[in-house]
Amino acid sequence: MNGLYRPRRDRVIAGVCAGLARRFGMTPWTVRILFLLSCLLPGPQFVVYLVLWVMMPNEDRHMAGAR
Repeated sequence: MNGLYRPRRDRVIAGVCAGLARRFGMTPWTVRILFLLSCLLPGPQFVVYLVLWVMMPNEDRHMAGAR
């Protein structure tokens, strides 16, 4: 099972959606579209994205910790 990290490739803004897509076996564009659709609903989706951006490690740091 893959860890949760922001990949260096497939990024559009911060790589959060690409990291979630890799973790759950989806395509990055599917996760991005789901995120955009969820922004139409009331809730803290944008805040969750920002928190994940800060909390998710970058791919370089994730790979260095795996060694």
